[in-house]
Amino acid sequence: MRSLIENRFGLLALVLVALLALYGTAAASRPQVAPAAVPRPERVPVASVTAVCPAPGEAAIGVLTPPGSREPGTASLVTGDRTLAAVDTPGRLWREEAPASSPPLVVTASGSMASGLEVSQSRRETSGGQRGLAGVRCTEPAASTWLIGPGPSAADVTLHLSNPDPAPAVAEILVYSGEGPVITDSGNVFTLRPGENRTIELKDLAPSALVMAIEVRTASGRVTAAARALMNGGRGVDWLPVSAAPATRVVVPAVPGGEGKRQLLVASAEETDTLVEIKALTPEGTYALKDRELVEVPAGSVATVDLAAGIGGRPAAVLLTSDTPVVAGLVATGPGARPDVAFTAGAASIDLGSVVAENRVDGATSSRLLLTAPEGAGTVSVQVVSGTDEAHEPFQVDIPPARTAQVKLPKIKGTFAVVVRPQPGSGPVYGGRVLEERLKGGAALTVQPLAVARIWAMVPPIAESAATVLP
Repeated sequence: MRSLIENRFGLLALVLVALLALYGTAAASRPQVAPAAVPRPERVPVASVTAVCPAPGEAAIGVLTPPGSREPGTASLVTGDRTLAAVDTPGRLWREEAPASSPPLVVTASGSMASGLEVSQSRRETSGGQRGLAGVRCTEPAASTWLIGPGPSAADVTLHLSNPDPAPAVAEILVYSGEGPVITDSGNVFTLRPGENRTIELKDLAPSALVMAIEVRTASGRVTAAARALMNGGRGVDWLPVSAAPATRVVVPAVPGGEGKRQLLVASAEETDTLVEIKALTPEGTYALKDRELVEVPAGSVATVDLAAGIGGRPAAVLLTSDTPVVAGLVATGPGARPDVAFTAGAASIDLGSVVAENRVDGATSSRLLLTAPEGAGTVSVQVVSGTDEAHEPFQVDIPPARTAQVKLPKIKGTFAVVVRPQPGSGPVYGGRVLEERLKGGAALTVQPLAVARIWAMVPPIAESAATVLP
């Protein structure tokens, strides 16, 4: 009996050995299956755009979709219950002055008119005893918007919020000053109904701040945010451009040349202090500013740096690098007995091109581009687009590496737009448009940093998943 059991176990062992050998041979001879490719976001043309121009009353509005598309599309311009226009021709500038006391202008575009659509507003300001130019890029709704500039102790600052979407939005306003985060008893959370516009005096949130950074963050929905600063003592008026989100490397482009003050503002929302390295990029090259190479930004606050002496009146950009993310902007004050003020802020490189929809060149007014290539050499084409059928050939601009180039725009009758497109092989390019008007007592100016054109959107990959149908 015992011998029989031993024989059975021996037979079982032989069978297992044979099976292992068989599967081992099959595994070794089976062709290798390549790992499945990881799906990546897909780049698709933008098919719909909404942009909002804050307080457009008596301002010149410029609307342009870059030339190139022949597909159907339309853009409608609505302020309140009034439709200003319907635009359906890519490559032709539309310009008109908005009626006085107009509510925010909402521009919605679809089809070919959406791809690259750009809207700007500008006006000569005379309110509050001021005189100057005030311009701003009309922006799309966002989940988070950063603005940086003077505080209520230095200027009358008004925040404009708009909810153009068909659903309610809840926005929280976070304020950082030179002394640290600003906490209010009343709370900084606001609910905006669909289509609602609201203005908020920032002195009600932070009455003593000399400089400030603001984040408008939405808990639900999306809003557009813009801020207008009326400087104390008749020292100018302008809109604050939207700043790039906090990052450890920030480029503040389009610092205008000429006399006057240049004050850099650097803000950190982090819980630890940070050191920021500052370099200036001018037409002569890149260099660290003497005695201003490093600036310490306390946690949750805004630091200021005087750059006027270091830049020496030259057009420039500012490159900032830090260990923790920061937000940056710059206040430029013109010379003269009645100076004007202009603001610029951190911006992204214009990898997909950029459009400025409102420019003028005549006897007293000039428009110029300031383009910076902080890394390798940059090459862009610049095309002027007017409101007529007249065609203007693009011209090429070469930007030496680690320098800033100033480009005077050609004299064109009436208002025109410019389309800036990086060329193959170009390094990253940052820039802005300076609009300046010579007035008695000092020049009036406004700066618009170049924003990435709304041409493409990155759509996340779609994969089969039971999560789409199961709770």
